[in-house]
Amino acid sequence: MMTSGNGAYLRKWGIVMAFSILAGVVGGLGAVVFRLMIRFTHKFFFGMLLPRLSFTLYHLNLGYVLLPAIGGLFVALLVVRFPDIKGNGIPEVIEAVIFKGGRIGGVFAIAKIVATSVTIGSGGSVGREGPIGFIGAALTSAFAKWFGLSREMRKLLVTCGLAAGIAGTFNTPLAGAMFALEVVYMGAFSINLVPIFIASVTGNAVTLAVLRRAFEVEIPGGMGHTLPELPFFFVLGLLLGALAALYVRVIYAFIEGFERLPVPEVFKPVLGGLGVGLLGAFFPNYGIFGVGYEGMSLAFYGKLVVWLLLTLGVLKMLATALTIGSGQSGGVFAPSLYIGTMFGSAFGMVVAKLFPSLGAMPTVYALAGMAAFFSGMTQAPITQILMVTELTRSYAILPAVMTSATMGFLTARFFLKGESVYTLKLVRKGYRVRTGKPVILETISVGEIMTREPVYVTADMTLFDVEHLISETGHDCFPVVDNEGRVIGIIGVKDILKKPSSLKRMRVRRFLRRAYGVTYPTETAETALEKLMAYDQNLLPVVRGPNDRRLIGVVTKKDIYTAYYRGLEGMYID
Repeated sequence: MMTSGNGAYLRKWGIVMAFSILAGVVGGLGAVVFRLMIRFTHKFFFGMLLPRLSFTLYHLNLGYVLLPAIGGLFVALLVVRFPDIKGNGIPEVIEAVIFKGGRIGGVFAIAKIVATSVTIGSGGSVGREGPIGFIGAALTSAFAKWFGLSREMRKLLVTCGLAAGIAGTFNTPLAGAMFALEVVYMGAFSINLVPIFIASVTGNAVTLAVLRRAFEVEIPGGMGHTLPELPFFFVLGLLLGALAALYVRVIYAFIEGFERLPVPEVFKPVLGGLGVGLLGAFFPNYGIFGVGYEGMSLAFYGKLVVWLLLTLGVLKMLATALTIGSGQSGGVFAPSLYIGTMFGSAFGMVVAKLFPSLGAMPTVYALAGMAAFFSGMTQAPITQILMVTELTRSYAILPAVMTSATMGFLTARFFLKGESVYTLKLVRKGYRVRTGKPVILETISVGEIMTREPVYVTADMTLFDVEHLISETGHDCFPVVDNEGRVIGIIGVKDILKKPSSLKRMRVRRFLRRAYGVTYPTETAETALEKLMAYDQNLLPVVRGPNDRRLIGVVTKKDIYTAYYRGLEGMYID
């Protein structure tokens, strides 16, 4: 016989499953519509405009130079109205899930879709995967709001929408789910795997049902590697991990450089577009424009020589930095795959030339390089390990890919100090986010958890008075205030323990600690905990602000620990 508790549990998970499937359908359909929009804009720019703008100068078609600039002008008009549509969209999903309860603005989402489709369709060197994931997340956020779902459900379903979009892009449902878990949740929460996997599989199925094909790059079969090659994959991971960390910094240096550029905002995407057009005009058919999958296909089939592979890798880095840095909309997912593929393939060709007895296959190094560079930039190595396995439908090269991806991840993590290409955008907004661990205390403000009517000590009280207060309240530490209620220190059991009676008649002001910490209601619980540890305090006085030391509350380690466990429970749907 089913108990009421079991019935409630089954009803809850029935609702979760139903909405997970719905999130997958919505995310998959959003991906389909977005890809069709990109096809339309690409046909408009390269099929209709290019023939009318073509003008050859020294064997260089200047029409290619103008197309991204024209697209940049259109995007600029949207950016002026919606500044947050710049970039790839994944940081906005992270922000929505962690800091905004799963809420993504509908108008903002529409503007993002239009801007990104124009950026990619006109030749901007960005990827569609991040925006597709954002679209899935935004659409699921909208219907979660429409159904009036709880905060926890909204957060989970937004993550499901992201997973569905990524899975449908590559025909890799497992990697799509893992990307959402690694990038948004900063780790795998076992109970949340179920709805995310369901949404990912559903989104992938919807995309395949409509478009018949997800990932346009054909990868050769029959690949493998030998055991003596593993050290080379280790070195490849180190090199591309360091390069990935450097490139993340380069992208944000371009962003800051364009922000400081003394020209009207509307002209910045145009300038970036001109730069991309000039770079792509020299190699118009090698993937510098747009997503770049055609160039990756050439590399996988060994149709490019070493110098060209290296040249294309560098040009793609510059073109992507110009596109994103100038304020256009698009992702870094595909460009990172392209760049890693080019450098990995070149590395493999060099190994094959220097060590012919190994029988090295450059295509395997291309895939390993792709995994290493992506893992370094995004700090999501499991995603790439699973993605390569799903794309190749083989475990034969798994050790090589795992070696390169892991080393790329660790090397970049060392240089980026726990940041990623996604989280750095949030850091610029003032959020404290680090990859590799669930973000919990960073989402809770001191004002939410502080005690608002604290017990305090005045500077003119004696140590005997403090002793009496300790026995009366059971507290072991108190803020000390002056006659105007401003915090001037703290005092606790440690400060009066073993003091002779003659000293205990003296005023508190003579025994105040010289170094102590305070916090503000707007600071995070994470910051407060760090201050408690740094100053070896059990309690932090909460003051109004840096320039106003009036006491308004206190926060203790117990308050923070309680908030942590409550926040941790809120990340699970069970």
